[in-house]
Amino acid sequence: MKFTSRSLRLALAMLILAAAACSPTQSGAARKVKQQGDRKLAPDFALKDVNGATVRLSDYRGKVVLLNFWATWCGPCKIEIPWFIEFEQKHKDRGFAVLGISMDDGGWEVVRPFLARMKVNYRTLMGDETVAELYGGVASLPTSFLIDREGRIASAHLGLVSKSVYENEIEQLLAAPVAQDSAADSAVRLAGGGANQPGAQR
Repeated sequence: MKFTSRSLRLALAMLILAAAACSPTQSGAARKVKQQGDRKLAPDFALKDVNGATVRLSDYRGKVVLLNFWATWCGPCKIEIPWFIEFEQKHKDRGFAVLGISMDDGGWEVVRPFLARMKVNYRTLMGDETVAELYGGVASLPTSFLIDREGRIASAHLGLVSKSVYENEIEQLLAAPVAQDSAADSAVRLAGGGANQPGAQR
């Protein structure tokens, strides 16, 4: 069977259209966080940071939190980390925080120099199977959750997504009205100060 140049062009156009239809959108503007009524409470945990301090997710109630499961050997994680450093710096004064949970088997021996090399400015914790199971098993890395000020999961991302997706979702959550109970929690924490206040990575 012979193909004319017109039929070849038509076939090529159809292939391009099919590929475009199957490709997931990476546009930040196209994504929306879950409606408040559809959000589930993020499981609390208690994990150690690089200084040996115990950190709980509930310490961050009243803030928008980007919770990121990652590892030093994970290529896509290395792409995301500079974005998260930027987000922490840009939005920390608006009630936003990044929490990184390392799933490295080598522990702090491999994670600590990596954090220093990357100049990570947000709190990093050492994860384990228990916390991974709380969040659905974390079958692949990176896996990230955006958590609203009431401590509920507003969105989840398995694998690498575009920077604009995160930017759009963070902005939506920061711009949302603050519930009265969250505002009261934040005031109590600020008044109490001290041990549970998030600290930047050094």
